[in-house]
Amino acid sequence: MPPLRLSVFGRIYLVQREAGLWQAYAVGADCKRSPAGFVVPDFIEAEEIAQFLFDLFHESATPGNGDVSRIA
Repeated sequence: MPPLRLSVFGRIYLVQREAGLWQAYAVGADCKRSPAGFVVPDFIEAEEIAQFLFDLFHESATPGNGDVSRIA
């Protein structure tokens, strides 16, 4: 499965499976990635990750950045 790039209320994250576990990375303005500082539980399915991140970070929503969306 290819990594999932998501815009989470204006911040970019990359989530991918590594050795059967979800790993989450924050993507900086320079496109470098670093550990995101949160855990995506292993039982979450790929199609549920956007909703999981919405629920996790909903307090970060602003009028201009009010959603979680997948980036191609």
